[in-house]
Amino acid sequence: MAFSTNIIYDIGSMLQYPFMQHAFEAGAVVAVVAGIIGYLVVLRRSSFAAHAFAEIGFAGAAGAVLLGINPIFGLLLFSTVSGACIATLGSRAAHRDVEIGAVLAFMLGLGVLFISLYTGYATEAYSILFGEILGISSGNVLITFIVSAAILVVAAIMYRPLLFASLDEDVAEAKGMRTVLLGAVFMILLASAVSIAVQVVGVLLIFALMVIPAAIAVRLTNRPLRAVAISSAISLSATWLGLFIAFYEPYPVSFFITSIVFAAYILARFVHR
Repeated sequence: MAFSTNIIYDIGSMLQYPFMQHAFEAGAVVAVVAGIIGYLVVLRRSSFAAHAFAEIGFAGAAGAVLLGINPIFGLLLFSTVSGACIATLGSRAAHRDVEIGAVLAFMLGLGVLFISLYTGYATEAYSILFGEILGISSGNVLITFIVSAAILVVAAIMYRPLLFASLDEDVAEAKGMRTVLLGAVFMILLASAVSIAVQVVGVLLIFALMVIPAAIAVRLTNRPLRAVAISSAISLSATWLGLFIAFYEPYPVSFFITSIVFAAYILARFVHR
């Protein structure tokens, strides 16, 4: 299909297909969650953790494929368990690189083992590398919505202490806050958010939704709630626009989403300057 001069007609034609409806639904939920959690990722300088959880999730997806179950369950299980392990091994958010690297190496080794044990072609696991939003099922949309709702509820309850600890962990600890527990909660929230976000952009491009929109928001404002709103809006706009373009062009959705977000980041750099 090709673009027409009637944008309303184009959108209507696109949304008549169930797979596009599922993609827009899942993309909207994931984009909002990524925008919110991504803001804390940028504040806590935990970009490496976000990337690590994406790769750990791939190992979990490979294990799920080996067992014949939905890959998203493997994503969630491996990512959340790894998040808890990393938080336990490293009590300080700013000094967890070694712990993250150690857990990541072990989990990737497991992923290689699972792939080697699988006798078929692990299409579902490999598709997670670059995203599979156009192939997401109604069941996965429901799982994504439930997990996202749980993430948002916990994030809303823990918002103020998480924000305080993210801005200055030393002061938060001096005030008597349980920074180790807060760190563990944040790592589990991040792991869960990454697990659902990889369905949209894939393991290798997770920064597009989890880090770049929040980095733009931090440059444009120093007010936390406003930054969260900007981050979520950018992530949502890029996801929906990427889906719209990809419906009419024979190129991957992930390419369009990442290109839109990167262009927005370059623009924000000039605006800030």
